[in-house]
Amino acid sequence: MRIAIVSDFHLGYERFREDAYLQARDAFGKAYSMSDMMIMPGDIFDYRHPKPDVIAEAITLFSELSKKDFSAHMVSFEGKGSAYTEKPIIVIPGTHERRSDTAVDPVDLLGLAGIVVNVNRACAIIEKGSERVAVFGIGGVAEERFKETIAELAFRPVEGAFNIFMFHQSLYELLPFNKEFLHIEELPEGFDLYVDGHIHNKVESKCHGKPFLIPGSTVLTQLKEGEQEDKGFFIFDTEKMTYSFHPINSRKFVMLKIDVSGQDPSKAEEEINSRIKSTISSNGSAKPVIRIELKGRMKEGFKASDLNISKMPASYPEAIVEIARTNVDDASSAREIADLRQGLLENVPIKDYGMALFLDRLKASNYSMKISPSKLFEILSSDSKKDTAISKAVEELFS
Repeated sequence: MRIAIVSDFHLGYERFREDAYLQARDAFGKAYSMSDMMIMPGDIFDYRHPKPDVIAEAITLFSELSKKDFSAHMVSFEGKGSAYTEKPIIVIPGTHERRSDTAVDPVDLLGLAGIVVNVNRACAIIEKGSERVAVFGIGGVAEERFKETIAELAFRPVEGAFNIFMFHQSLYELLPFNKEFLHIEELPEGFDLYVDGHIHNKVESKCHGKPFLIPGSTVLTQLKEGEQEDKGFFIFDTEKMTYSFHPINSRKFVMLKIDVSGQDPSKAEEEINSRIKSTISSNGSAKPVIRIELKGRMKEGFKASDLNISKMPASYPEAIVEIARTNVDDASSAREIADLRQGLLENVPIKDYGMALFLDRLKASNYSMKISPSKLFEILSSDSKKDTAISKAVEELFS
């Protein structure tokens, strides 16, 4: 059976709202034409409370997909919730859709509409002729709860089937900055394929000797170095036990790291402009995103503030130009911090990093209240108004 693995559409992502929709649609069309079934490991939406028009976009996309004639169909569903379609469009919610265990999330709505099969804490068996594929799913949970959730569900591979363990979580080997993250070898054994979402660049590895795949997001979000590669999806062939990556039409992202050591401001600006122009001329996509990082110590007598770069992005309407960060003429300690961020935190969503710091601070203060630290973090970060968020947290803590 040919299985399409597509992830992290982030429908409703404000900065590239149209990209999120069109690139998900392109992925759906191409993946369907090459596969017998599709699995999607989370973050279909960018928010756990998407606006009605974003939900409408998702319903439109999945309704179009569910009307297609797949060569496989779902024959069995067991676990939390129910399935309302036999179409082999298998999904789980991600961390962006995560709500409490008893609350309905936006991915639940797609399942209730009968246009996807939500296997969060469940298993669906798909058949094509005499071949069977079993997909077990765990949607995004708080990092400190992932290990206990695996133990609680105690998934066991189905005999005579090709078994897939699909989840949406951080792993320490990929993001080595939080001791709460599960190690890859702690994932349950006995599955034929391990599929994760959450990470926005493509990952190909092994888990217990079996393929471990992350397709990456279909839309630019974090603008990290790993997102310079093509966006796309995997096709896994269970008969041949091989897989391939297939790119989609997506906005290109280029990161330019420019060393201005020993240069005066005019020379540095000349090099920056030259690199931007060269990148635009060699890139065929509509309005590529060009992110510039500057480093080095400028010529004696000059400093970073002498660079006239604030108005530079407006000079290039044919691209989206960002001066991301300048590590120019900084003290060594600041450069060490930048190196740490670049090395360990290259593909870490800022929310994940913030939660890790928050959990560390709570542990250091011997936090012992009943509400879990991760839930408290979600409450504090759920409202853009500081007073409202704090009020909600206090109410939850002391009610």
